[in-house]
Amino acid sequence: MTDPHHHQDLPAPVSFWAALLFWLKLGFVSFGGPAGQIAIMHQELVERRRWLSESRFLHALNYCMLLPGPEAQQLATYIGWLMHRTWGGIVAGVLFILPSLLLLILLSWVYIAYGDVAWVAGIFYGIKPAVTAIVFQAAYRIGRRVLKHYWLWGIAAAAFIAIFAFNIPFPYIVIGAALLGYLGGRWRPELFPHAGHGSVQHNHGVALIDEHTPPQAHTQFRWSRLAGVIVVGLILWAVPMLMLWLLCGWQHHFTQMAWFFTKAALLTFGGAYAVLPYVYQGAVTHYGWLSPTQMMDGLALGETTPGPLIMVVAFVAFVGGYTHEVLGAESLFAAGAVAAVIVTWFTFLPSFIFIFAGAPLIETTHKQVSFTAPLTAITAAVVGVIVNLALFFGYHLWWPQGFAGDVEWPSAVITLLAAAALFYYNISVMKVIGGCALIGLVIKTWVL
Repeated sequence: MTDPHHHQDLPAPVSFWAALLFWLKLGFVSFGGPAGQIAIMHQELVERRRWLSESRFLHALNYCMLLPGPEAQQLATYIGWLMHRTWGGIVAGVLFILPSLLLLILLSWVYIAYGDVAWVAGIFYGIKPAVTAIVFQAAYRIGRRVLKHYWLWGIAAAAFIAIFAFNIPFPYIVIGAALLGYLGGRWRPELFPHAGHGSVQHNHGVALIDEHTPPQAHTQFRWSRLAGVIVVGLILWAVPMLMLWLLCGWQHHFTQMAWFFTKAALLTFGGAYAVLPYVYQGAVTHYGWLSPTQMMDGLALGETTPGPLIMVVAFVAFVGGYTHEVLGAESLFAAGAVAAVIVTWFTFLPSFIFIFAGAPLIETTHKQVSFTAPLTAITAAVVGVIVNLALFFGYHLWWPQGFAGDVEWPSAVITLLAAAALFYYNISVMKVIGGCALIGLVIKTWVL
């Protein structure tokens, strides 16, 4: 028996092109990291447009949180797929990152080609302390949500010591934390509360896709479809990788970037801040694609552009391709742009495969995903790793010549001002970065 009231309040069906325009707009306004991006999607899709209900939104979000990769971009892909099949998912996922990629290629070029110009240097001088404060805030916010028990505090502390004192690679820390979470979840499940985003009000009215919407054909789970997605995904990964290997050789920067960022894409549990130490270990220490200072500048650019923060990998690749003159001295911009596109492809391809492969199964169950204890433990470990990253940035910023040298007082003061703005006054990240950039510009232009 259908409810006549249900039909009366139902929003009009959404065409593929109307959805495409929405995803394009979202790609340009998705600032504020994953939490901000998820909040924007919730506000637009659940509250305002009522394309899907609260519980369907949270159901999709819980699955995306369990996956490695940028959860907000995966959530957009999931909702796009739910509404308009595979092409809907591809359009939603691609448009979420495309504006960010084009903008970052342009900004990376300005940075690397004109970075020694006084006003550009001044802006970055102010932004770097802001980024240090933002990374500390990320650790605090994740920690406040996750570290609900002394066991979880212990995992966070152990992860910090492992990376800070013993320089243990990030993947091993993730595996160790997941194992602890799995064992802890079996023996003492009460110690591992779910690290979700929490629920919100449910009074947004009837949605186009809710609990009572009959399942569409493309959301049905079929083994043949799962196999098809995995095969196509492997081909889309293997063919470009093989071409790079045959055309450039295995040791070439392009091939190594593709291989390194494939691994990074599979390790981004806990968001972009979690994988940054791994990217740092590889891109700066191992491959030397860019310097510690450039990595911080890249993170600042990533914070000021829309799209997932993990798009900082496009900056890393651009700088690596440009400074190593991969395509020769006369094609510097092309080398950087090609490197950025290659790395973006290999970083985000797994995200699409995870959604198209797993979403039908998740839709079929319509129950809570119950793999939360390992996720909670990984997120706790991530807190320790992010604190280490923040301290690392702080050290390079405040003592540029090492502890034996003088303290860089202006940077230290800007960091404290940024921290006060973020923690005490709750000012948005964009405003803090803008304010600090202005202070840096003033200091470099008129004071120093």
